[in-house]
Amino acid sequence: MPSNLDRFKEDLTKLLRDAVKIEQSFMHEAYGEEYEAAVLKSYEGNEKAAKEHMDALPKFNASYQAWYSESLALMKQLLPDRVADFIRLYEKPKGRKDISFENYRIEDALQGLRITRYGHEIVADFKSALPHLKQQIAMVQALKGRFESSLYDIRQLVQADLLDSEIDTARELLKHKFVRASGAVAGVVLEKHLLEVSINHNIKVSKKHPTIADLNDGLKNAGVIETAQWRFHQHLADIRNLCDHNKQKEPTAEQVGDLIDGVSKVTKTVF
Repeated sequence: MPSNLDRFKEDLTKLLRDAVKIEQSFMHEAYGEEYEAAVLKSYEGNEKAAKEHMDALPKFNASYQAWYSESLALMKQLLPDRVADFIRLYEKPKGRKDISFENYRIEDALQGLRITRYGHEIVADFKSALPHLKQQIAMVQALKGRFESSLYDIRQLVQADLLDSEIDTARELLKHKFVRASGAVAGVVLEKHLLEVSINHNIKVSKKHPTIADLNDGLKNAGVIETAQWRFHQHLADIRNLCDHNKQKEPTAEQVGDLIDGVSKVTKTVF
């Protein structure tokens, strides 16, 4: 079974490969015939090869959205300090009162926004987003160095592998009808992951042995998770407590199955 490190490397290789096509697609949409002429020239006048190149280009809007979402998820895991910068290159600035070349973003380009002054002078249009796209691609390329640098802290990746293994153990226990034990193992995984997330965000944990509720409240108060996610964690904690503490009522296999699936999702989406 491939490790999380191997999966991250595979994901990054795909994202970098897709980035080449996405940038070319952007250039085609931005410059049209001028880009097509440049492609034809690069193929030394071979029209068939140039046409094949053009036909292979994806539609920018759809392909970029998927690439952005996948890249953002990988950034959150491997380079969290740059996540805000990555998002800033895409999203419209909050509180923006007017639009200029300096504050035009990729989100504007995707919406086809074009700003002119006095009806004819172009202030900002689709082409204005190109520097931002190039910066995002460069940031994704920088992730490659994280795997090769001796300074790279693989603690989180090792932790993720261990949690995956424990989730598999919980599933196996449930398969063999050890319902309470399965739920208890899944609860420990959730507790470990929320503690790791708290550490990643420099959230002070005052208790020596914090509960899921303690960690969940700390993450919500620090703005790391929203209320809906907080409630979901609380729901999972309630099932875990039923497995660990409530001897008067037996947890059902369906409840523990929901707990395992929920914990698995949290470990992959909350960082």
